[in-house]
Amino acid sequence: MLPLRRPNGLRVLDLCCGAGGLSMGYYLAGFDVVGVDNRPQPNYPFTFHQADALTFPLDGFDLVHASWPCQHFARVTAWRGSRGNHPDLLTPGRARLEASGLPWVIENVPEAPLRPDYLLCGTQFGLSVRRHRVFETSWGGGGDLVPPCWHRKGLLAFEHKGERAYADAMGCTWMTNIEARQAVPPAYTEWIATQFLALEGRAAA
Repeated sequence: MLPLRRPNGLRVLDLCCGAGGLSMGYYLAGFDVVGVDNRPQPNYPFTFHQADALTFPLDGFDLVHASWPCQHFARVTAWRGSRGNHPDLLTPGRARLEASGLPWVIENVPEAPLRPDYLLCGTQFGLSVRRHRVFETSWGGGGDLVPPCWHRKGLLAFEHKGERAYADAMGCTWMTNIEARQAVPPAYTEWIATQFLALEGRAAA
């Protein structure tokens, strides 16, 4: 069962949505959410389309979020193989969002070539996980500040032996262990959505 929220009448399209960690954040902020991914996502909790995120229609949405695959930029890819084996979808994806005229958000790993309008970590939201992600937005950041990271002892590290606990600590309780490996805590986009709503002159849900 989905958590309760107050709808704000806006629709967000989540491209490369995965199992819906960041989608859930927008939902909690009051958005109606539609997700798109090129792979089946049987546990995705909202309206879902299996399609190409670079060509899916953007019409009818008030905000577009995109989490283009991070393997081309992630350090872990270089450690385990070759970044060249993974295409850069962020560059053409950003160009498409910029041409759309819609407000947008792009999320990726800190190594990605994004303007760090928001650099977020689970510890800033009281979560017992360290997971840094960068967000570039069409409005360029600003808004209320979150506390700095607090990398205290006892934080859950992402390890396969403990990944169920890690998924739950992120707030991604509906996902399988495998799905949660690529997930990002909903708290990040719930907070970003609140910044967007404030800029639009709307109250958060």
